[in-house]
Amino acid sequence: MKNIEDIIRDNKDRFEDMEPSKGHFERFNRKLGNRFRVGLHKRSIVPYLLRAAVVTLLVTLSSLWTWDHFIRPSNNKMTLSQVSPQYKEVENYYIHQVNMMESEIVNVDLKNNPDQKAMLFNEMKSMDSIYVSLQKELKANPNDERIINAMIEHYQTKVEVMTYIVNQLKTVKNDNQKSTENEKVKL
Repeated sequence: MKNIEDIIRDNKDRFEDMEPSKGHFERFNRKLGNRFRVGLHKRSIVPYLLRAAVVTLLVTLSSLWTWDHFIRPSNNKMTLSQVSPQYKEVENYYIHQVNMMESEIVNVDLKNNPDQKAMLFNEMKSMDSIYVSLQKELKANPNDERIINAMIEHYQTKVEVMTYIVNQLKTVKNDNQKSTENEKVKL
């Protein structure tokens, strides 16, 4: 079988001066239409998949935009560890102390008053909101020693308050245990 390029070269003069036979373009359009109608069922899913991909992309991008602008914690806060390595050590110490106190509060069993634990944690959250405002102020004025000292004092106060709470809870628990033991002895 001859190569298509050889056929074209050999019949070059016929291609240049001859017109296609009458009805050629109609037959060509009909064959072309038949070919596309046969493949139409196979290709009809492509626009739907393309639309689904576009919708998925738009939903993803809008979700990311919403996360970035509304949900994600804002970057307008600054911690002590971002000021200097010394303050990072101080902050880590107090964070560790606060976490220890929180775990002790969680471990103290308040059978008689479960609402008291919830109230304690709400108070801790309000203390944390004060610290968040200090972080925002530190971001605005990173070299202000007054803000840094206020943040350290906040940690100290929080640890002191939590220590007091833990001690009081332990005292109440011990008193309750002693009273139940005394009741058992009387029986």
